[in-house]
Amino acid sequence: MTVKERHSPLLTYLEKRQRLINRALERALPKAGVYPGVIHEAMRYAALGEGKRIRPILTLAACEAAGGAMEDALPAGCAVELIHAYSLVHDDLPAMDDDDLRRGRKSCHKAYGESIGVLAGDALLTLSFQILARQKRHAARWMRISEELSRAAGTFGMIGGQVVDTHANFDRRKETVQTYILSHKTGALIAAAVRMGGLAAGASRQKLARLSRYGESVGLVFQLVDDLLDNDGVAKLWGKTQTKKRAQKLTHQAKEAVAPLGKRAKPLIEIADLLLSRET
Repeated sequence: MTVKERHSPLLTYLEKRQRLINRALERALPKAGVYPGVIHEAMRYAALGEGKRIRPILTLAACEAAGGAMEDALPAGCAVELIHAYSLVHDDLPAMDDDDLRRGRKSCHKAYGESIGVLAGDALLTLSFQILARQKRHAARWMRISEELSRAAGTFGMIGGQVVDTHANFDRRKETVQTYILSHKTGALIAAAVRMGGLAAGASRQKLARLSRYGESVGLVFQLVDDLLDNDGVAKLWGKTQTKKRAQKLTHQAKEAVAPLGKRAKPLIEIADLLLSRET
């Protein structure tokens, strides 16, 4: 990273929102010393470790782009990040990817044991919806946000994508299967994160449609870039050149979708470029 990049306005924007989200997660999670302490320690270990917080940042940015204040979407951002954290805990389990490390340190089940790893993931999932249920102001909005998140995280979203990606009955060499994995395993939760921000702002139908197109596009880009970095999935099926072109086209579509929202959409546009160019 160059000196210019370290001091870029986008980096300052991202760091400010990371701090805001981290403080909110810290408050939302049970304290480690509260009985039974081991599960609360494991939840905090999984959720408060290093992470870019891309999903909740997109939630806050979408809320601002739709005319709201980022604080309006903070509970939604916390909820989507807890869902993401739970999914990583369960992905690392021996029955799934069997990974011993996560972001340079022991995965949750390696640090606390397999049974606590399972329960910590369950607890993070449960807490995410508790956070949403606590929101009393604009209750109808929060009902829609809860429905949005539950669908994106369930069998019609993230879980469905994970099943198709890991189950032997599905031929991952088929383009239809890879397309399904792209849009569900990673893309669904990212798209929901953006829509949740719009819903928290009380976005009009037109603005929400624009945010939806943006979220669906960058969600696909995120997984395409993952595949390029890992030389897996569609990168193996389509080849790197075609995969890169597809990611570039989707990024352009995402930016076009929100450009009419004006200056408020600038962070979303810059984040789209960042997701396309990421190297880790």
